[in-house]
Amino acid sequence: MTTPVCTSASNGMTRPSPYPSFASYVRARQPVLLRTARSLTANPSDAEDLLQTALTKTYVAWERIEDHRALDGYVRRALLNTRTSQWRKRKVDEFVCDELPEPEPVVSAEDPAERQALHDAMWRAIMKLPARQRAMVVLRYYEDLSEVQTAEVLGVSVGTVKSAVSRALGKLREDPELVLVR
Repeated sequence: MTTPVCTSASNGMTRPSPYPSFASYVRARQPVLLRTARSLTANPSDAEDLLQTALTKTYVAWERIEDHRALDGYVRRALLNTRTSQWRKRKVDEFVCDELPEPEPVVSAEDPAERQALHDAMWRAIMKLPARQRAMVVLRYYEDLSEVQTAEVLGVSVGTVKSAVSRALGKLREDPELVLVR
């Protein structure tokens, strides 16, 4: 037969806390301390566990804490130290295997089919641009004209070329066909 470790949980009766000031402190400051714990972890459940551990450490040291006005700082330090310890003790999954895993195949620029597929995807994306932006991108990057030369050919200012090309490149970066190529 085993004896219950926690008598309050086993018989339904609660024991008075030896530190009533601790219980009132936790009731008053728990929401603030929980927000602090949540800022240290990504998971709300982990934050609750972290706060529980830090409050346990605070409870154990309650008699040694001289200045109860600095309790928030003490608990925050306990939160931070506990989180740091958890981070240091985290398990890194490493598996021993007989063979090295195959690396992802690198898309070679030398493969003519891949090069043609990239070329086609790029032109489809360029054709989606407005006519003015498309003209500026083609002159700047396919005809290799400078910004000044592009501005002269199109009869616009250099600033207009810079801003339009910048917007066009942003649209090309977001094109779903080209995102997959990267």
